Formats: sequence, C-alpha cells, structure tokens
Amino acid sequence: MRYTWYASLFLAATTFKGAAVPQETDTALPTTLQYADTFNLEYPGSMLFSHNGKSIIYERRSMDIMKDRTHTALWQVSLDGNKHRPLIAQDDSVSQASLSPDGNMLAYVSNSQIYVYYFDSAEHAKISTLPYRPADITWSHDSKALAFSMFTPAKETPLFTDMPAKPDGATWADSAKFIERTHYRSDGAGYLPHGYKQLYILPVTGGTPRQLTTGKFPHSGTLAFAKNNKSIFFSANRNEDYALNPLTSDIYKVDIHTRDITQVTSMTGPEFSPQLSPNGKKLAFMQLNDRKLSYQNADLMVMDLASGEANRITSALDRSIQNFYWKPNSETIVFSYLDQGEHKVASTDLSGNIQKIAVTLGGQSMGRPYTSGKFAVNQNGDIAFTKANMNKPADLALIKAGSDKQVELTDLNSDALGHLALAEVKPLNVTSSVDERKIDAWVAYPPHFDSSKSYPLILEIHGGPHAAYGPHFSMEVQLMASKGYMVVWSNPRGSSSYGEDFGNLIHHNYPSQDYNDLMDVVDAAIAQGNVDKSNLFITGGSGGGVLTAWSIGKTDRFKAAVVAKPVINWMSFALTADAYPFFSQYWMPDMPWNIADQLWKRSPLSLVGNVNTPTLLLTGESDYRTPISESEQFYQALRLKGVDAAMVRIPGAPHGIAGKPSRLIQKVGNIIAWFERYRENDHHHDKKVATSH
Repeated sequence: MRYTWYASLFLAATTFKGAAVPQETDTALPTTLQYADTFNLEYPGSMLFSHNGKSIIYERRSMDIMKDRTHTALWQVSLDGNKHRPLIAQDDSVSQASLSPDGNMLAYVSNSQIYVYYFDSAEHAKISTLPYRPADITWSHDSKALAFSMFTPAKETPLFTDMPAKPDGATWADSAKFIERTHYRSDGAGYLPHGYKQLYILPVTGGTPRQLTTGKFPHSGTLAFAKNNKSIFFSANRNEDYALNPLTSDIYKVDIHTRDITQVTSMTGPEFSPQLSPNGKKLAFMQLNDRKLSYQNADLMVMDLASGEANRITSALDRSIQNFYWKPNSETIVFSYLDQGEHKVASTDLSGNIQKIAVTLGGQSMGRPYTSGKFAVNQNGDIAFTKANMNKPADLALIKAGSDKQVELTDLNSDALGHLALAEVKPLNVTSSVDERKIDAWVAYPPHFDSSKSYPLILEIHGGPHAAYGPHFSMEVQLMASKGYMVVWSNPRGSSSYGEDFGNLIHHNYPSQDYNDLMDVVDAAIAQGNVDKSNLFITGGSGGGVLTAWSIGKTDRFKAAVVAKPVINWMSFALTADAYPFFSQYWMPDMPWNIADQLWKRSPLSLVGNVNTPTLLLTGESDYRTPISESEQFYQALRLKGVDAAMVRIPGAPHGIAGKPSRLIQKVGNIIAWFERYRENDHHHDKKVATSH
C-alpha cells in the first residue's frame, strides 16, 4: 500500500530533536499526535553518578530525522536539576560510558573506537584503533587499563579448494559460502562472519590491545577485575558445542599476565553477570537453575571468594531480576526486577532479606508498552532512574537515600507532547474464564474521549510470549488512539513478571488458554462500556502475531487482523529460526521431527481453514527470529482459501521492526490503514472491498 503522507513527512532536524518543520497551512495545527511526532521523542538511556555523587551523567537518546536512527549523546545534570547541559554531544552516537574508579576519566565508545574524556581539561582522546566494535568496556580498579570484548576472526577453510584461477579481467559469480557452524546467522546481524568474541586489555594511555582469551567459543558479557587487578572474572561456555547448549555457562577468571584461565563456578544452568564487591572479598552473579522450562527466573547469588561457598539470596522472590549493584558496605545489593507488568527496585542483604524501594522504572520502550528501565546507585545510596510515565517517555528522576520523595531532573518531551491531547490510560479488571485468575490489562482512550459515544477497539497482544506489558508509554498505542480507537492490552497467562508458575502455564502448551484470557480481556473492555462491538480489531507482533493468527482461527468476532512477524508453523519455525537450539530444547518436548503432530496442533496454520477475517501479514524482510517464510505460508494459505489477505514486507528490517523511527511509522501506519479499510462508520460506508483475486 502507498501513502501520500509518507513522502512528505521528513523535512529537517534540530540538534537534539529530529523535528519536522511546521509548514504554512490554511488549516489549524493538529492537537493530537501525528506520525511525524515519532521523530520528536527523547528519553534517557543508561546513567551513572559522577565521582563526587553530586551529578548524573546519562545517555540522552533522540531521533535523528536525517539519518533515521536513534542518536545518543551524553548529558550531565546536577542532583537538584538546576544544571543540565551536554557533556559529549557529537554527530556520532556515544555508548558504553564508564567512569574511572579515580573519577578523573570517562571512557566511552564512538564510531567503533574507545575514547577517554578527561574531566580536568575537558579533552577527548581516541585510545584505540580497533578492527571491530568493542563491547563490555570495564575499568581496572587502579584506573590504568580497560578490558573489553571484541569479535576476533578465525581462519575458515573452504570445502572446495581446487577452483581454477580467474583470467585477468574476467567477471565471475561470487565465491560459494561454506557454512559448517551451528550458530551461523543471527537476527539483526544476518549471516555471521567466522570468528568468536574474545577478551582484550588496553592501557588507558593508549597503545596495542592485548588478547587474553582464545578458543572456538565466544567470551562476552559483564566483566569484573579482581581487587588486585591481576585477573578478570567473566562468564562463558568454553566448549566447542556451546551453540547447541544455549543455557550453559560458568564463571571463569583469566590471569592478565599469563592468560591462564581458572574455572570459578560449575552449576546446572548458566552463571553470568559477575560483579565484585567493593571490598574484593565476594562475587555476586546471576544463576539460573535450568530445568528445561520455557520460562525460568534466574537468582542472584553471592560467592565468598576465599571459601568458594555460594549462597542463593533471591529465590524467595520468584521474579525476573534485571540489573544489580553492590552498595559500598559490601553487605547490600540493590537490584531491579519485573513484577506485575512493572519494573521495580529493591535491596537485599546477603541473607536474602529483601526490602522493596518505592521506585518504578520505565519509559524506554518507544514502540509498544513493554516493561523497561535503568537505574544507578551512588556511594550515599541515592538512586537515579528512568521514571515510568503512561503519557510520555521516561525522564531522569532521583530518590535520595532514606527518602520516598522522587525528584524529576529532566523534562525531555513537554516541548514535543505538552501541547497535544494524548490518550488516557486506565487499568481494566479482568478475570480469566478458564480458572478465575486475575489478568492485568489496560485501556487507552482516544484523545477528547466522549463517554456518550462508542469507539472501535483494537486488541494489541505482546510478544515473547514470556514478556510483559504494563501501564507504560507506547507510541504505537498513542498513534492508534489518536486515530479514534480504544486500545486494550494485557498480560495473559505465560507473561513474565508474575512468577514461574504463571509463566509456565503455557509450557509446551502454547498457544492454548492464553487465547481465552485475551477474549476475556475483550469482553471486559466491552462490558466497561463505550466499545463499538461491530468494530473489533486484533493485532500483535512475534508471540503476539502467533496469538493473533490463532485467534482468527478460533473466532470471527474481529473485523480485521494484522499478524506481525509471527510463527505460523512450529515445524518450519524450529528449523529456520536463528535460535533453533534454544527453541527446540525449551519450547518443545522433543526434536521437532519426533513430535510433528503435536507441533501441528499448536500451529496457527492448522486453523487456517477456519479463517474468514481480513488479514494483513507484516514482517521485516531481514527477520531471522521469525523468518518471513512464516508470514508467507499464512499469506499464501489465506489467498488459496479466498480470504481477503495482504502482506507488508519491511525492507532490511530485522525482528525488531521499530528499531528505526521511520519503520515504527511504517509499522503502525500500515496497521491503522488496514483497520480503516474495514472499519464501519459514516466515513467508511464507501470503502473499497478488497477482492480475493
């Protein structure tokens, strides 16, 4: 489908907001959200406290309208919010900012190289010349060196070596590509070069990075220097069959001088994210007791390095832990976790006594209302965090140690959104008809909502399926509401943030009763009022695409559906998805060829004979997580059946379609346009009815 508005959206950019320049017009300026407003959004990313704890350095992320990307600069704000200014703002994005332990330097990555910013002189120095982008930047405790991981090519021998020489000036076809690896392609990266991530160390004064690890397996993730700076803790699966065992890893330490590697942990399941206590005596890390369940929560563990004894300290919580930090006393850890659709913060002592903190994180998921958020802790116990808000992306906020008062330090979006009428979001009470479980749900009401009128309703379903929505800002939901729709979203059984039992209600049973939960959500929205029952629509992406396709095979109650980046056939998905070793072991009770009948019964394609709902398929052409061949199967089946069906293919887009601002617009714009085609109201009686041929 073509849209005349799309070609004229993008006009100019400002330094920190990619705003479209208003044009002279005879009509009034819009009072509700427009597609072009996507480029005006900003939000804070990761953050850290300055060495003296009196200011916060944070990633300020804005939309670059000229390069169609999220641009990241570093800004600094005082704890009272009065001083707010750029620290490192340049054309290239900045990432992985890390403060030296002595507080004198800031390391960061820009244009795939490591830079150091010196606070005393405000000078920048590029200290690396690397062939590949570094990751996991980590300071030594003496502020003299940086450790990092980096892709390192490995020699690859072709199968066929007797190819005749090409004559001078001849034009031949490209050479064949020989693949003999389990992990050979990845969503967002495409077909992978041959090699592995290895660990390196680089003097902060610059020079040549020295490689510390070798082997036919990757080394990456959180790094932690030992207190004496002579070794580095890291997590890896150091076995050549690592790709076939996706949830296996142990913690090791590598001697910086000898490069000798010592294994530190050996448990069933992965150990990862090592962090050394400030006194250097304990090592905190995450550990997942792997039971081959599709949904499993990892626990925070602490090991005494002298004795090797490790204690599991958060198992009673039964929630997904996200990030954690040691406090200066080496006896307390502050961590974030997902709970009932929200991202919360708590602290624990080493005996597992958990104290919840009145902080809710969020505001970093621009597309859909997923849980998100970051936080940081200073020496005094103050917490900086991305504050959740239902009607705008996050701002940076602060809560002082010993206080419940939250202070907002930034106001990044009032200039772009403050003058617009946005959708109001309210909770919706839902009880599952399956087993009377409480199902969390939320409704967004169109701007200028009139309680005397009825509105079309969109059911928006989250992916995962082990993920969670919440009462969070969502540009896609806000745009749908701005077009006159009520939008409802929920966390049906299988969603994360409610504990392992709730998540595993769909273990080897997906989709199933989660469909019933979703229909209960629609019924509850109708019962609450103002829903036009003749105009119900359904959409979802990834796992939500699965449930959308499954739902229209179960019911004809929806006027139209948009199935985004779905799994349609579990057999073909298991043998084409990039993470096939994981899916075949954790989402399936056996190898797919041994359980073909079971997989077929859970495949939306098995219900295609029941589908009458006009359906749009929407997938990125470079999606290797749920390959576009899944969408094509459903599209072709619907066309053969004579159902009104269409397909939108987003060129170059991986599974995360909305990673570029223009793709977010294309995604939600096509969804709304498809629903508008079938929406019944006074303005659409003369709509074109698509034919099946």
